[in-house]
Amino acid sequence: MRSNMMDRPLLVSSIIEHARTNHPHTEIVSRRCEGDIHRYTLAKSASRAKKLANALTRHGVAKSDRIATLAWNNYRHYELYFGVAGMGAVLHTINPRLFPEQLIYIINHAKDKWLFVDLTFIPLLEAIKDQITGIEKFVILADEANMPDTSLPNILCYESLIKYESDIFEWPSFDENQSAYLCYTSGTTGHPKGVSYSHRSTVLHSMASISADALGISGQSCILPVVPMFHVNAWGTPFSCAMVGAKMVFPGPGMDGASLWELIDSEQPDLLLGVPTVWLMLLNHMETIGKSLASVKNVVVGGSAAPLSMIQRFQEDHNAFLIHAWGMTEMSPIGTINSYTQAMETMPLEDRYQLQRKQGRPVYGVEMKIVNDEGELLPHDGVAFGNLLVRGPWISGGYYLSDDQSHFIDGWFDTGDVATIDQNNYLTLVDRAKDVIKSGGEWISSIDLENTAIGHPALIECCVIGVPHPKWDERPILLAIKKKNTPIDAEAIKHFLSDKIAKWWMPDDVVFVTELPHTATGKLLKVNLRQQYQHHLSDTN
Repeated sequence: MRSNMMDRPLLVSSIIEHARTNHPHTEIVSRRCEGDIHRYTLAKSASRAKKLANALTRHGVAKSDRIATLAWNNYRHYELYFGVAGMGAVLHTINPRLFPEQLIYIINHAKDKWLFVDLTFIPLLEAIKDQITGIEKFVILADEANMPDTSLPNILCYESLIKYESDIFEWPSFDENQSAYLCYTSGTTGHPKGVSYSHRSTVLHSMASISADALGISGQSCILPVVPMFHVNAWGTPFSCAMVGAKMVFPGPGMDGASLWELIDSEQPDLLLGVPTVWLMLLNHMETIGKSLASVKNVVVGGSAAPLSMIQRFQEDHNAFLIHAWGMTEMSPIGTINSYTQAMETMPLEDRYQLQRKQGRPVYGVEMKIVNDEGELLPHDGVAFGNLLVRGPWISGGYYLSDDQSHFIDGWFDTGDVATIDQNNYLTLVDRAKDVIKSGGEWISSIDLENTAIGHPALIECCVIGVPHPKWDERPILLAIKKKNTPIDAEAIKHFLSDKIAKWWMPDDVVFVTELPHTATGKLLKVNLRQQYQHHLSDTN
């Protein structure tokens, strides 16, 4: 028996229309590349998105054409989210932190036709313009007064492009499984891989994220998404906030602690979203100026695991609850969220901290399991660890224009993570499969060791890698950045670790460095470090 329910496609245009109708006066605040603060409403953003759709249509942009962006979190980028995808084209958000060779590859691989660029990133494009093909128009995200001198060909001014267009536009209806957004992985090995998000997957992902057991976003929320719009759609927050009418505060290029504090102080957000490196800068700035994050109730951390010391600092210095979240580009990205629960209410604080260190439980729609190298299912007992596989309606089933299917197994996506899952279905990431250290038959989690070491007050950032050892196959070494003018040595770090880790986890050496390499998404680039230090232990013995 088939039901009589209406069959309406799930399209992202329905989100901005809902926002325009139901939350027209909700404010969007942006720091612009020009340096000033811009304010307008959801209704105004919807109007300008329709102007953009009319402009693109008039210029011959067609359904499924790829339209690229190199842009910060700001109101113009937000308009592109809805104007491009809403008309049926595909918005390709490009991570400007990729290497030039990677930028060239993904622009050409995606066959982008137009590219919208913030003022900050024009030099990036000028340096590679002769190596990218197919771009018909470069649109500068500025007004005429701020248009730069540039060697880019075929340039248009964004504000001039939409100025005289009508804000009446009938959003077309089409298959909800059509691609809406395109994002490439950071490409730690080989070329970055494209992930295509459909209208359906985007809407479902957004609906899941606003639930109380997920991000808990509502019409009373004020959100500061530091997680970039140029990578995995800012974790879906532009859509989630539009759904419920939450105020958005976009930081633009101001990602440092002082700039973030300025926005927090003026706009009073209650929810922050970003990666640990950003929050470390903010925490250090707050400590320096002696202020607290009074309005902030929750801080969502993803991208990499937050150390215990960060969880404690947010709670004890700012009365803010840190929410661990985990996901991947291939997952849109939300997979698990460690939100506040009733059980935490009566839990001793130290026990709660230990629970908060876990990556959380799957949101509805995401299934996960752990298997051994033979593909055999492992128990959810918090002890067994294995390869983490996931599936769900917003998880990719393959890469864009790629024959590489090695990560897609019988309808599941192999994340490349090693993890445990406990009896309450809380996920704990042990390590990336390629980063876990196998020493004398025992496994050492580089993530856990890093997060323990960063608890030392003299250290700013840590990285643990496994390097070859003649007896134990691999042994860990700790690479650390220490605070300036801090008298600390390797033995002091080892002494600090001695009562906090298993004996066989103790790094064979502690190396102080001035910087550590990161991927375009802010994760430690360990593959380069393993090559650099592959002879370190043999050289020192």
